[in-house]
Amino acid sequence: MKPVAVIFGANGFLGRYLCRHWVRKGYEVVAVARNREGWSGDGMFLPWDGKNAGPWELALEGASVVVNLCGRSVDCRYHEENRRSILASRIDSTKAIGRAIRQCQKPPALWMNASTATWYRHAEDHAQNEWHGEPGEGFSVDVARRWEEAFFGEKTPAATRKVALRTGMVMANEPASVFDILCRLTRYGLGGDWAGGRQRISWIHMEDWLSALDFLINDPFLDGVINLTAPEAPMQSDWQLSMREALAMPLGLPAPRFLLECGAWLLRTETELICKSRWVEPLRLQQAGFRWRFRTVENMIRDLLQRRGIEGFFTTKACRAMGARVWATAP
Repeated sequence: MKPVAVIFGANGFLGRYLCRHWVRKGYEVVAVARNREGWSGDGMFLPWDGKNAGPWELALEGASVVVNLCGRSVDCRYHEENRRSILASRIDSTKAIGRAIRQCQKPPALWMNASTATWYRHAEDHAQNEWHGEPGEGFSVDVARRWEEAFFGEKTPAATRKVALRTGMVMANEPASVFDILCRLTRYGLGGDWAGGRQRISWIHMEDWLSALDFLINDPFLDGVINLTAPEAPMQSDWQLSMREALAMPLGLPAPRFLLECGAWLLRTETELICKSRWVEPLRLQQAGFRWRFRTVENMIRDLLQRRGIEGFFTTKACRAMGARVWATAP
């Protein structure tokens, strides 16, 4: 009999990849989402409004793993209506799943709930890990804190192991993804230092994110908070240098913070998404023996560009000689 995986938010960026991945791994996947738009077609689909009971509850009985990835995108302006929607979409879905698990005759073995690496403070001095990390301030941190409080506050059966996934930026070869946007900005000559370029970027390759979830399923001793990031968190200036070198773009215009504020206002988003220094260390995965396939930004960029069929025209040395560093750094 196939193990059952129930994925909430199955039509989102992460959910699509996870459905496909676990179908290929031999799971019976139940994909739960508001509608089929964006769903990969892998597994059995069940509709859900994100807060009320429904037929999806039956799928939890005896499930091997439940993953909740529900949550409105934070790529927007943080006005009052959006703040309410961002928070409610996370809290309501988490509490509804918790209630359903409590009613199970045979509760799921594992419940993994999405969270975010933005829980930690702006850090340029040292990395933040699960044991000694310090919480940050502001709306996005408050969302992360209340999301995890709702998750761990649900009184689920002791038989259900619970893991909060504090995930960094997930990199994948997908249109309109973070990596796709960074590629376009770099090719337009806009891949220089942003707001000084000293902010750290915590990230993870999609393949490593999927492998980490498999690892968490197979290690019964891992519960609580887990950081899902690569071991390396480079400064934004070094990240963009690697992007320019890989795309053979010697020009990278810098952008001071006030220009980023203007751009964020025009694009209806927030500068925090690119200006906050997220220096997150995946200490618990390291201690448990997880092995990353993509530990460095250079390897990740190379892999994703090859998947896109893009090869740079200049070597790293040639790119630097043509001014990759000089043009990118503000005076």
